[in-house]
Amino acid sequence: MKILITGGAGYIGNELVFELLRDPAVEEIIIYDNLSRKNFNLFLDTRNEPHKVRFVYGELLDTRKLRQVLKGMDVVYHLAAKVSTPLATENSHLFEQINHWGTAELVYAIEESDVKKLVYLSTTSVYGASEEMTGIDTPPDPKTFYGSSKLRGEAHVERLIDKRQVWIIRSGNVYGYSPSVRFDAVINRFMFDANFIGRIQITGNGKQKRAFVHVSKLVNMLANLLRHELPSGIYNFSEHNLSIEYIAGVIKEIYPSLDMIFVNQHLVMREIKILPDERILPLLTAEPVSFKEELTRFKEKFSFASK
Repeated sequence: MKILITGGAGYIGNELVFELLRDPAVEEIIIYDNLSRKNFNLFLDTRNEPHKVRFVYGELLDTRKLRQVLKGMDVVYHLAAKVSTPLATENSHLFEQINHWGTAELVYAIEESDVKKLVYLSTTSVYGASEEMTGIDTPPDPKTFYGSSKLRGEAHVERLIDKRQVWIIRSGNVYGYSPSVRFDAVINRFMFDANFIGRIQITGNGKQKRAFVHVSKLVNMLANLLRHELPSGIYNFSEHNLSIEYIAGVIKEIYPSLDMIFVNQHLVMREIKILPDERILPLLTAEPVSFKEELTRFKEKFSFASK
């Protein structure tokens, strides 16, 4: 089995490469990335098997190169995207160019290839915000350029559902340690600030809830898609609906001397809570670990602490 991962040098891609290499059926993984986040940790990750992994520097909008790199591929994981944190409402043209039209170019190229399976990593941000629990039947109503562009990308991918095996995965906010960890994601940023600054900053009253999933659980499920007969379609995937206040409280249990500063505490921030998608949960085979234990393990990855 030969696999192409767009955005494979990123936070999720780094861990997905390692997870896929556990499968003896995987012959080759091509990482297609433009390194826009200047993240080179994947290339120093000694868990990888050099004879099975290859890197191709390329853009999503480079149709010619996409068609070349897709030759002989069986599976495509489309992770490449301009992500939202923390500026989901700025530079709308970049979200459109990469997440919308970049996905369109990839779909056009796949239509002309022999690729059999496509996994598109979308986001629960397509639902916008709601005080009610959100499920797979909730109509999308994105409130940010990021969410809107990912939803438009979904529309292009859906064109392939009758022609290939296609899974659109709307993921919650990703957190947790990886060599390519993103410290602009809220839980990861809180962990960094707690460990090295001794203080975290919370915007609003902290009661807003968001859907979260640990990076190891996400890549475990994504890899298992290749080993299960899950019908093509759109799925939600998240672990927890956690308030910022609760997250901060757990981190303070790990760092007892932590200071918490509230900014604009009178503001009520947007929230999104996701119902478990029972159809996809059987694909999660990673060990069950509590939220506090996940963050404790994250703490142990830091090379030192400031306090």
